[in-house]
Amino acid sequence: MLGITVPGIHHHYEEDEDGTRTAWMIHPDGSWARATATADQAPVIHQAGPRRLWTLLDDTRRDWLRDGSLPAYGARVTITPDGTITLKRGRWEAAIPASY
Repeated sequence: MLGITVPGIHHHYEEDEDGTRTAWMIHPDGSWARATATADQAPVIHQAGPRRLWTLLDDTRRDWLRDGSLPAYGARVTITPDGTITLKRGRWEAAIPASY
């Protein structure tokens, strides 16, 4: 879902021998987020850039839990001649540019 609303995010995940888990999200616009946790501790989040990627991820998760589904599920899809993909469901809309 995050890849639809913020196309271009690259994800990376590592788990160290001591059990420390780190997940990164990086976007070409300079936005980035890093979450690090050990065992069952809550992750420590660091993020910067023009968008707060982890906050957007949390917002998506909150909406999914509240609504019981993601907005892309059952969305109408339109593809323009230039290749732009537009998804619509109710008041929600997202566009994936052809250059993606």
